[in-house]
Amino acid sequence: MATPHPLTTTARGADVRVRFCPSPTGLPHVGLVRTALFNWAYARHNGGKMVFRIEDTDAARDSEESYRQLLDALTWLKIDWDEGVEVGGPHAPYRQSERHDIYREVIEKLLASGALYESFSNAEEIDARNEANGRAKQLGYDNFDRDLTDAQKEVFRAEGRQPALRLRVPDEDLTYVDLIRGEVTFPAGSFPDFVVVRPNGIPLYTFVNPVDDALMGITHVLRGEDLMPSTARQLSLYAALIDAGVTTFVPRFAHMPLVLGETGNKKLSKRDPQADLFLHRDRGFIPEGLLNYLALLGWGIGPDRDVFSLDEFTAAFDIENVNPNPARFDQKKAESINGDHIRMLAEKDFAERTVPYLAAAGLFDEPTREQLVTAFRVAPLVQERVQLLGEVPGMVGFLFTDEVSYEADALKGLPANAAEVLEACVTALEPVDEFTPEKIQDALAHALVETLELKPRIAYGPPRVAISGRRVSPPLFESMELLGKEESLRRLRGLAEFLER
Repeated sequence: MATPHPLTTTARGADVRVRFCPSPTGLPHVGLVRTALFNWAYARHNGGKMVFRIEDTDAARDSEESYRQLLDALTWLKIDWDEGVEVGGPHAPYRQSERHDIYREVIEKLLASGALYESFSNAEEIDARNEANGRAKQLGYDNFDRDLTDAQKEVFRAEGRQPALRLRVPDEDLTYVDLIRGEVTFPAGSFPDFVVVRPNGIPLYTFVNPVDDALMGITHVLRGEDLMPSTARQLSLYAALIDAGVTTFVPRFAHMPLVLGETGNKKLSKRDPQADLFLHRDRGFIPEGLLNYLALLGWGIGPDRDVFSLDEFTAAFDIENVNPNPARFDQKKAESINGDHIRMLAEKDFAERTVPYLAAAGLFDEPTREQLVTAFRVAPLVQERVQLLGEVPGMVGFLFTDEVSYEADALKGLPANAAEVLEACVTALEPVDEFTPEKIQDALAHALVETLELKPRIAYGPPRVAISGRRVSPPLFESMELLGKEESLRRLRGLAEFLER
């Protein structure tokens, strides 16, 4: 049986160093955030360090806008880092586009050690040789250039060819122990010598990513399952980097399960609505709720327990306890967990978080003092009733406008004697001097339940629609108190007139 590299790191505790290294392309998605979260939690659990660097060598796809969105996402989620972009550190710069001189030095060392060699073969020549040798075309490069003489190289150069640089892959099995999946072996000959530097001198991602890990002392590479096939190449490169004196150890690897969409068995696509982190934020997820749910995509804190704090998560998290099986994104469960965290917020905290959503819904631009008072007073009335902050404006919007819009399902559910009920409400409330929830309830209960002998479910439907325009709203009596006696009576009369038209 093959054995892992003897210099695989044994780092534990404060010596643990992980990295989060996204490419700044497109919007941040939940799979990417789950990767950041697990790396962050592993570092915090061990008392180690998290490095945040940017893989921005693809000039055609990378953008500064996407970079800023990554920063925005991590800042909103309160996922911090110890070294990297924006905060600096001993291994700066932390953007690949600024590290070309560093890569050139490493390339020279690997050339000097014989780990890299010049390869002049083009795709047509490789295909032709494979066909001539009865070798399957899909096997690709045949290691032909490994032992070119200087004279042969000069002939190619005379033809105007520029060589790529390939890594000389070990002719032996490569084994590592995945922290999630156990022992994994890549048989000798399962992949050829691969290009690490293009003919134009620009190194490829397959080179710069492990080199950055090596130079930055990364001890644990925690990443998605889809990157697992590249581990064999990374192990080959690490062996060469150790031989060349660039690093002294091989990191531990852990490949996290794929996140699937709600249906089927396909990886959650960037185009799926569930993948869009900012869409979740816009709809009213709070960081505590969303991170709690993302932590459950492959991990669990204990049987029959889904809701926990971020502190509880980091205290309990260990990458070795992650389930290797694919995890499915369940929108309803995510929203339910978010609702649980909303109810755990202090009333003032919850109220403050609702204000941007009230503004985004057009209920106000810059809120007046009176509007803020209303927002803070109504917030506790709906905190138990919403799963997303984005649901709040629809529930409380009637408090910020003089015009009540009656929803169709609310009107449809009114009893036949709704106008009579509303007139009874007006008559009962007109003499009430102290317009408090208790006094309002007493007056309406006497008029509707005792005098008209209506069941409460029927009795309070018409005034609820009159006050809010909705079938479901914040508590009726507290809502009327917030509106005040005059406005409440106006709305009760308004619906009665509307029904009599």
